[in-house]
Amino acid sequence: MGPHPAVAAIRLAVRRVLHDIATGQAAEPGSTAHGSGGHGAVAVAHRTGGPSTAQRHRGPAPATAPLVLVACSGGADSMALASALAFEAPRLGLRAGGVTVDHGLQPGSALRADEVALRLRELGLAPVESVAVTVGRDGGPEAAARDARYAALDAAAERHGAAAVLLGHTRDDQAETVLLGLARGSGIRSLSGMAAVSGADGRYRRPFLQLDRQTARKACLVQSLPVWDDPHNTDPAYTRSRLRHEGLPALEKALGKGVVEALARTAQLSRDDADALDAWAGQAESSVRDAEGVLECAKLYALPPAVRRRVLRRAAIEAGAPAGSLFARHIEEMDRLITGWRGQGAINLPGKVVAQRQGGRLVIRQG
Repeated sequence: MGPHPAVAAIRLAVRRVLHDIATGQAAEPGSTAHGSGGHGAVAVAHRTGGPSTAQRHRGPAPATAPLVLVACSGGADSMALASALAFEAPRLGLRAGGVTVDHGLQPGSALRADEVALRLRELGLAPVESVAVTVGRDGGPEAAARDARYAALDAAAERHGAAAVLLGHTRDDQAETVLLGLARGSGIRSLSGMAAVSGADGRYRRPFLQLDRQTARKACLVQSLPVWDDPHNTDPAYTRSRLRHEGLPALEKALGKGVVEALARTAQLSRDDADALDAWAGQAESSVRDAEGVLECAKLYALPPAVRRRVLRRAAIEAGAPAGSLFARHIEEMDRLITGWRGQGAINLPGKVVAQRQGGRLVIRQG
């Protein structure tokens, strides 16, 4: 008799991604933005190119095999990923260890991190480590915690010579991310949610984006895996928590079941469109610059608005504007220098970058 359907589903999702890592297949391109759904689960793999017999491997992986780390908060998603990784990694010729991040935001967090590390060892993972971080205040509590967490995971990946990171975000997390982007009035890239593959060189990978949260929880239940439910995930002080427990249930009540699946499909369709527009903008950029490399307003005006704004954003970032601080309103102000020219002055952008129209050209430079 085979494993429970929920266990089989999570193992299959992990197996597919680990197979790509073991065989050294190139990562699918995606957004470089980190996901924002919960503390998540992460697996890190040192990509060295798996042996040709990786799929037939059943014993302990050799010491020279790629190392996979699972970062685990102790929640259902991360415990499900940890168990699947512990089961699948040796079968694909990979070594598996674990990392848990202590955010220090709740009483007893250090003790809880030690308990999670013990659970990972009991799954057979080695090495296992607990990493404490200091959470700042920039961008609000959720964003600050996320930034601290990813910094710790990036450091762990570098410390262990890791090249790929698996994240345990589910389809439910994806739906929440799309709605948050919609509420902010963000563009199509924000509506595309979290990429299956993202980060520098495709480091981050998310095998659970097609699985719902209940599948992960059921997998933990049938395997008798202890799960810790973070109280922050039900605290109405946090935007994502309110959306999860109030917003999405209200939408399902009004629109019927299937809202989460529809939002996840919207994310994928939006990502495909955004990727195509980004590629178009990359090809168009050289054609709208003069011999000195300065943007020409007439040629910019002739581009479709979605492509033109992407060219402007790329140019501003190239001039030194931080991508994370460059918002839609900044791009709109730059765009008006092209489409609504009334003699207005220079536009101040983040990073002390200035955009100014001069004699039919758009000059973007450090002020």
